[in-house]
Amino acid sequence: MRQHIVDVTLTIDRQKTGRQSLDPVSGQGADNRLNFVFEKGGAHAVIAFEEHRTAGQGGIWKCSIRLTLGNEAFRENDNLARAEPVWIGVKLAMQPKRMTALHLHRDWWTRPEFIADFDEMPERTQVLYMEYDAGYGCLLPMAGNTFKTMAAAGKAGELTLEMTACMGGMSQVEETVFYLAEDADIYAAVRAAFAAALEEKGLPGRMQKEYPKVFEYLGWCSWDAFYTDITEQKVRKKADELTRKQVPVRWFLMDDGWLSVRNQRLYHLMPEKDKFPDGFRGMIADIRKKSSVDWFGVWHALGGYWGGLEPDSEAAVQERAHLYRTADGKYLPHPSSEKGYGFYRDWYEALRAEGIDFVKVDGQGAVKNYYENNLPLCQAARDTHRALEGAAGAYMGGRIINCMGMAMENILGRQGSALSRNSDDFVPESENGFAEHLLQNGYNAVYHDEVYYCDWDMFWTNHRDAVKHGILRAVSGGPVYFSDRIGDTDKTAVLPLVYRDGRILRMDRAARPSPDCIFCDPQKGGLMKLTNVADCGAGRKGGAIAVFNLCGRTQSASIAPADIYDLGGEEDFYLYSALEKSGRLLRRGACMSVTLPADGCGLYLLTPVCGGRACVGLVDKYIAFHAVEEQIQNEAGMHVVLRESGTFAFYQEQPPKRVLANGIDVTDRVVRNENLYTICGEAPGRMLITIA
Repeated sequence: MRQHIVDVTLTIDRQKTGRQSLDPVSGQGADNRLNFVFEKGGAHAVIAFEEHRTAGQGGIWKCSIRLTLGNEAFRENDNLARAEPVWIGVKLAMQPKRMTALHLHRDWWTRPEFIADFDEMPERTQVLYMEYDAGYGCLLPMAGNTFKTMAAAGKAGELTLEMTACMGGMSQVEETVFYLAEDADIYAAVRAAFAAALEEKGLPGRMQKEYPKVFEYLGWCSWDAFYTDITEQKVRKKADELTRKQVPVRWFLMDDGWLSVRNQRLYHLMPEKDKFPDGFRGMIADIRKKSSVDWFGVWHALGGYWGGLEPDSEAAVQERAHLYRTADGKYLPHPSSEKGYGFYRDWYEALRAEGIDFVKVDGQGAVKNYYENNLPLCQAARDTHRALEGAAGAYMGGRIINCMGMAMENILGRQGSALSRNSDDFVPESENGFAEHLLQNGYNAVYHDEVYYCDWDMFWTNHRDAVKHGILRAVSGGPVYFSDRIGDTDKTAVLPLVYRDGRILRMDRAARPSPDCIFCDPQKGGLMKLTNVADCGAGRKGGAIAVFNLCGRTQSASIAPADIYDLGGEEDFYLYSALEKSGRLLRRGACMSVTLPADGCGLYLLTPVCGGRACVGLVDKYIAFHAVEEQIQNEAGMHVVLRESGTFAFYQEQPPKRVLANGIDVTDRVVRNENLYTICGEAPGRMLITIA
């Protein structure tokens, strides 16, 4: 497939004369380079399109704009209005047959909307997945140097784009408007669009970033346990409970409630004395001695607290040189990288002295609201992130969870941090909470994973949806942490996700919907399938397909290796149901039908068959094959090194003659279920299995 630009319109909104359509003057160029020129009332604009083709079916259009309003040197002028002052309409030769729009349903989170025409586009659409008869496309409206672009509803058959800097009075716009990529599969189209944006910005993608070590391990967060009513006594009690229950939590996050705040504003940089009378240092030292917890983090908002800093407070006086007073009177960390860095530096230096190892920074999408009519949006976001990441890199080793920051000015404004929240909050008491949580995380990850390791948020282990949440975290590819109240942690919900030392069985990337789910609303019918891959020994990859029924009635669907777009090789696979503890041989081109009741879920693992054998792995873990550190096969049999002992399962066409576990003959203890064999082993450290 190859998309073509048919026509373009341009409308602007001025502070005094209001909205006006500019007159097209000319439109010219070759097939892969087009310029559309517009003029009216002293305004002059050029909208340019440039196409680059790639090998095979791939290609990408870049759209840019250069707009200038004629201004008098000292007379009254009529410049751009604040809200969406520029509208661009683009008519394309080929219309998509189905689309999934990822739009900001709040200032900081995106969710999917499934549409059939451009006039159904939700407001503030940030990314658009498109399906054509002969391929796929991805539209990425850009967050530029000053202006950002979003797609919105317009005329039927016409793509409408709105641009804003959240600041009135500007007379020039020179930005990339969007990238439009096309390819033979949707994942490649998304990757191409974001690769172009990252190259333009000079930013690394996820694959060029280092995943913070602390988040390789199980964590606990105070939010849903205490909300803002957190105290030292409660944190100590929770640590004691987890130690008593032998839950291998390795990090604690003290969420909102620890800070010294009044009227939604920060008045001191140290913990609230009524809640933490002696600060953090003594408490942290005691918990480290008595428990498995090694790292401690704290939450704060981007502005210090939601409303910034309290004027004339001790914190504001101390940090006056590093603060900015907005037009509406808020005192915030200065939105310049140098001055803003000074605020976060001072704060993080003090927190490090208290024993804090990492931070979670919330409210990042509020840059729009903080600096509206003060500074251009993208400039404020970029410089604020530079300040924040500079201090986090210097004092927290780069250990930062970015949160409430899925606006594109945040996504493309950070310079190098690795981890970003992928959805709205887990809400324990929400009636439809799991379905919405799943929808946002699954569809957001298709694009968010190109730039960040995705954090799928915390959950409760003692909850009606605990198993579903556990499976979701197992395939997520990101951190695993829970937020149970004191006394509520269910160890059995945690153990399938971690090794004995608390290390999580983390997969290679963020889980993504299978190709047949990208453009279908799973709440209306069918099953939602999320897929991921991870090493399974011998240089091979295993695959996981997590399946969920969200539509309120029994549903069926097929699952197959083809659902996992990056599961390579031409082998046959052994398909193992992690919940049913059974499996079957599945040929490479074959599929299997599964049926789930309303609100049901399943987890299916695919491991390659070689020489008539397959390692399923430790089946007391959700991602069983992750535990296979190495496997060697030869004519004599198979040797498997497991990361720890447990219940090991393998597939073999012929019954094994002999099985050894750490050198001990356990053949008589092998349990057979058709061609699936299991053996239980308990020993410290790794386990070596030899199958003759």
